[in-house]
Amino acid sequence: MTMGTNVNAERILGWVETERLGVADLLADLDDAAWKAPSLCEGWTVRDVAAHLTLSTRTTWRMVLGGALRARGDWNRMEAEFAVRRAAAFRPADLVAQIRETAASPRRAPMAAPADPLVDFLVHGQDIARPLGRTRAMPPEPTTTALDHVVGSPFYGARKRLRGLRLIATDADWSTGDGTEEVSGPAGDLLLLATGRPAGLAGVSGRGAERLAAAL
Repeated sequence: MTMGTNVNAERILGWVETERLGVADLLADLDDAAWKAPSLCEGWTVRDVAAHLTLSTRTTWRMVLGGALRARGDWNRMEAEFAVRRAAAFRPADLVAQIRETAASPRRAPMAAPADPLVDFLVHGQDIARPLGRTRAMPPEPTTTALDHVVGSPFYGARKRLRGLRLIATDADWSTGDGTEEVSGPAGDLLLLATGRPAGLAGVSGRGAERLAAAL
């Protein structure tokens, strides 16, 4: 099992920059209908997801505290509010430019770890691409580093979601979990599942896949 915690922040930031620029290129290639299309994030359009991604380097403590109060402590509701408001405030071209402007920025949202922006762009890149029938590659080493972070963090809910399962990547030297029921597939699909996205089920197999489907 690779350990994302052993990868230094500078290397992770390099991966983040690559992912940011790649997502910006993907978004720049979309027409108006695609920007309005639903993403894999329930209730979010592609434009909402793009707006959310611009906030990776722009969220402040003041925004978080005010947003948390308005959302009555519901983190997901707060993030959705931020995304929808920003999507309405900027044109698609502006959102693409904002992602590119801060592609190499080390700045992170309050409480975010170095790997959180990596998870954000890897996963949200798929949230945008897959519903539109686009293919976006997920490089093995950055993806398994993101997986290690998601599995070990209480923020993503993966511990509960994956309890009793063993995940095995078929395209990288990576596995996790000591359960008796296995779920195997590409690391990218495992990352989608670990972050709660049923779309990842299409690429996996194993005795634990059915139980994981029910959990999602």
